[in-house]
Amino acid sequence: MIRHMTKHIFVTGGVCSSLGKGLNSASIGLLLESRGLRVRLQKIDPYVNVDPGTMNPYEHGEVYVTDDGAETDLDLGHYNRFTNARADQSCNLTTGSIYRQVLDDERRGIFEGKTVQMIPHVTDAIRAGIRKLDSPDVDVAITEIGGTVGDIEGLVFLEAIRQMGQQYGRGNVLFVHLTLVPYLRAAQELKTKPTQHSVARLREIGIFPDILICRTEKPLEADHIAKISLFCNLEKDCVIEELDAKPNIYRIPMMLHRQGLDQLICARLKLDTPEAELSAWRKMLHRLENPRQSVKVAVVGKYISRQSAYESIYAALEHGGIANQAHVQIRRVEAQDIESKGIEACLRGVHGVLVPGGFGPRGVEGKVHAAQFAREKRIPFFGICLGMQAAVIEFARHVCGLQGAQSTELDRETPHPVISLMEEQKAVTDLGGTMRLGAQPCTLKEGSMARAMYGREVVQERHRHRYELNNDYRDLLAERGMESVGFYAEKDLVEIVELAGHPWFIGVQFHPEFKSKPIEPHPLFAGFIEAALKHQEADGA
Repeated sequence: MIRHMTKHIFVTGGVCSSLGKGLNSASIGLLLESRGLRVRLQKIDPYVNVDPGTMNPYEHGEVYVTDDGAETDLDLGHYNRFTNARADQSCNLTTGSIYRQVLDDERRGIFEGKTVQMIPHVTDAIRAGIRKLDSPDVDVAITEIGGTVGDIEGLVFLEAIRQMGQQYGRGNVLFVHLTLVPYLRAAQELKTKPTQHSVARLREIGIFPDILICRTEKPLEADHIAKISLFCNLEKDCVIEELDAKPNIYRIPMMLHRQGLDQLICARLKLDTPEAELSAWRKMLHRLENPRQSVKVAVVGKYISRQSAYESIYAALEHGGIANQAHVQIRRVEAQDIESKGIEACLRGVHGVLVPGGFGPRGVEGKVHAAQFAREKRIPFFGICLGMQAAVIEFARHVCGLQGAQSTELDRETPHPVISLMEEQKAVTDLGGTMRLGAQPCTLKEGSMARAMYGREVVQERHRHRYELNNDYRDLLAERGMESVGFYAEKDLVEIVELAGHPWFIGVQFHPEFKSKPIEPHPLFAGFIEAALKHQEADGA
C-alpha cells in the first residue's frame, strides 16, 4: 500500500443519468471546505470528444471556461458556485483527451515498442490525469465519473479508479455512489431493487461503494434503508437519503450535512477536522428563500429550450437576486420568436433584458431587436459576448445611421463591419480550443458604471470568442453615446461598452457569469438586478 498525501473521493452514478452527480460532488466539496479542508474537484467525461468546445449546446449544454482557458464540462460551474476550489485544464478529462495523449506517447516511442493496450496504458494515463490534482496544498480531491455504471464507454475509467482504490487502500480512497430509489405511483411504493442492481454492477467491476446517496422523491423509511444496507453490504449510516431539492439546489449541502455525510467522510478518510462552519451558507439560503420583492427579467437566447445551455447565466441572475434579496422571475425568450411574433409580444412587462452569448446567424436579428427595445424603452440591458455585439450592431444601425452594419461572422461583405474577426484569429483553421479563451485583464474607465460596480480599476474576466468590436468605429459610437469603458490594454481591445444617458445599459465581451457564486454574486449581475428593481419601481409595476 502506498502512503498518499492527497485523499481521493470518487463519485459514480447508477440506474439513470441526470441524478445530480455534479451537484453532489460540489456539495461534498463545500462541506469539506466548511471543515477547513482544501479541496480540488474534477470531472471525467467518457465521450470521445477531446473537450466540449465544439459540441452543440442542445446536446451538451453550456461550455464552462476556466481561468487558464480550458473549455470544460458545465459541472465545473457547479464546483465553482459551491466551493473555492481552483479549476483549470486538469479538472476535466475525456476519453478523447486520454486517447490523444496515449497515441501521442506511442508515436514518440514512450512505450518502447510494446503493444498499447487499455490495461495498463490507458488506465495508467487516466490515473496520471487524476493524480494531477495531488498536491501538498490539497487535502481531498473529488473526481466525478460521468455517465452511468454499466455504460460501455465508462468501463475503462471505473477500472482506473478501482486500481487507485487498490493502490492507495482504505483511508486514502473513498467511493461514493449516487443512485435512484424510484417511486412507483401505481403501486404507491418506493423500490430499492434498481439500487441493488446498480451496486451489484459496481461490485462486479471490483468497486465496493463506501457510501450510497439515494435520490428519491419520497422519504425513505427504516425498512428501505435496512434493505439497501443488507443487500449492498453497507452500514445503515452509510445510506444517505437525498430528497428532490426543493425549493432550490443550494439546499443539497444542508440536507447531506444533517445526515452526517461530511463527518462520515472525514472518519472514513481519517481526517481530523473541526465541526463544519456553514453560517455564511445558511445566511445566503435565508436571503434566497425570503425575498422582499420580485422582478421579471427576460433572457433572449438561441438555446432557450435547453436549460443547461445557459446554466451559469440563470445561476448568476439568481445570485444577483440574492444580493438584492429579490426573487428573479426569468422569462426565457427564444430569439427567433422575436422575429416571428414581434418584440412587444415577447418582452412586454419585463424589467430587465439580458442577451447572452452564442455562435452563428440564427436568432441574431431577434437579439438586435431586443437591444433596441431595451435602449428605446430605457429598460436595463445586459449584453454578454454575442449579446454585446448585438447591442453594438443595433446602435450602429439605428443611432449612427450605418445601414447594413453587421458582424463579419454573419456577413463578410457588410459595408460596416462594426464587429470583426480578431487579427490573431485570421489564420486559425481548427475549431477546438482556438478561440480567445480564459482570463484576461480588463482596465475600467474612471467614472464608468462598470468601474463603480466592480469598485476597482483592473479586473480579470474569462473569454470565449473570436470576434471583437472593430476599433475603426469606436470614436463614432462614442460620439453618438455608446462609450467604450473597459479595455484589454495590451492589444487595445474593447471589453465593455455603456450607453450614456441610459439608466443601465452595459455590454461585455467576456463571460462574467462564470465567476458568480451564491455567497459572492458577481457585481455586474447584482447591479443589473438592482437596476431592474428600480425600473420596476419607477414603472409602478
